Amino acid sequence: MKDKLQNVLLSISSKVETNKYLGSIKEAFTMFVPFIIVGSFGSMLNILVSGANGLAQWVPWLSNLSPAFTAINFVTISCMSLPIAFLIGYKLAEKENLPQLESGLIGLLSYLAVCPNTISTVVEGLKDPVVVNGLGAGVIGAQGLFVSMIMSMVAVKFFGLLTNIDAIKIKMPDSVPTGIARSFNILIPIFIIITAFSVGGCLFNTFTGNYLNVWIYNIIQLPLQALANTTGGILVLALANQLFWFLGIHGGMVIEGVRGPLSAAGLAENISAVQAGGVATNILTRGFWTSFVVVGGGGITLSLLIAIFIFSKREDHKSIAKFSLIPGICGINEPVVFGLPLVLNPIFAIPFILNSVIAAFIAVVATNIGFLTCGVLDCPPGLPVFVTGFISYGIHGIIVQAIILIVTFIIWVPFVLMSNKQAKLEQK
Repeated sequence: MKDKLQNVLLSISSKVETNKYLGSIKEAFTMFVPFIIVGSFGSMLNILVSGANGLAQWVPWLSNLSPAFTAINFVTISCMSLPIAFLIGYKLAEKENLPQLESGLIGLLSYLAVCPNTISTVVEGLKDPVVVNGLGAGVIGAQGLFVSMIMSMVAVKFFGLLTNIDAIKIKMPDSVPTGIARSFNILIPIFIIITAFSVGGCLFNTFTGNYLNVWIYNIIQLPLQALANTTGGILVLALANQLFWFLGIHGGMVIEGVRGPLSAAGLAENISAVQAGGVATNILTRGFWTSFVVVGGGGITLSLLIAIFIFSKREDHKSIAKFSLIPGICGINEPVVFGLPLVLNPIFAIPFILNSVIAAFIAVVATNIGFLTCGVLDCPPGLPVFVTGFISYGIHGIIVQAIILIVTFIIWVPFVLMSNKQAKLEQK
């Protein structure tokens, strides 16, 4: 049974790793994570200096900094669809052996070509709405995220096909500089792609009465986000993450192509809702994952280290635990995963695979009963346990982290005792 599970998961991992499109999405969001974290901190700083409960009530001048912190959040999170479209095109071009910068721009511009480029707004005193040129929040923000990903990949794939057609290349003399010659070589393919996307978006709007970005948002992104924010959706992601880790494969990297867009969109919508005076509703954010699902490392291995110090009679395990403790406090568990090892270890398989699922369940329940609020701040990875919970969720985050560590510690203990018995049998 273990061999069958191993073969199935290795096959899935191999297909995910070799899939150009999922790989491009994963790498794009991995590159953009620091910007998302900076953007969420911009939102926190804005709340800190403004409002009735901010520092501005004691130092009024600090309210002048509010627009700057709003800008930090706007250029990173509120505009995330644009850089993500560029990065996915850039990364996919690397795998397709295409010009990367040009492909990134084609991906971005093709996405914008199918979106509305005017904004209708109501002005007090005027009967009819005023229409001005511009891009709305639904285009540049989280609402356009999945559309930008799809359009960017389709455009770059189309670009790759057209650049292989010599008949549409404008060939320049050898005396022309390489950069200029390359620009003319891809001039017609770029014209065809941008024109095709613009005309296609216009026709779609003409016949359906809706823009393509709004339609895709309604039929793809909304259902996926709703599913990902259910208890079952979060638990499935946590289980998949740990199944791959059990095989020695970085589970976070495998599921990032799915988790990254969903958590980024969830965070952006939460921040927008709070800034508008509403309530955040998306549970799944990167801060939630870091603070609870993998607190102390995937499988909650920090609890295992504590259990080993207290109950283990194996000197080899204690030595590994001593070496792994400080990284484990900061959520880095590779030393214990590969040193103990936990990879393909039948003794520790059950808690290693299921503890993150249990941790996720505890945090989801805490959110559903109102003890935790949905996150509006992503903390940087690598921070110590309790610091991550406090940054993202305040004192309640620390309490939930403590409950998770206690529960998972209790779960680890019987398996540590079982490992002691295994050591005695091996000695005999």
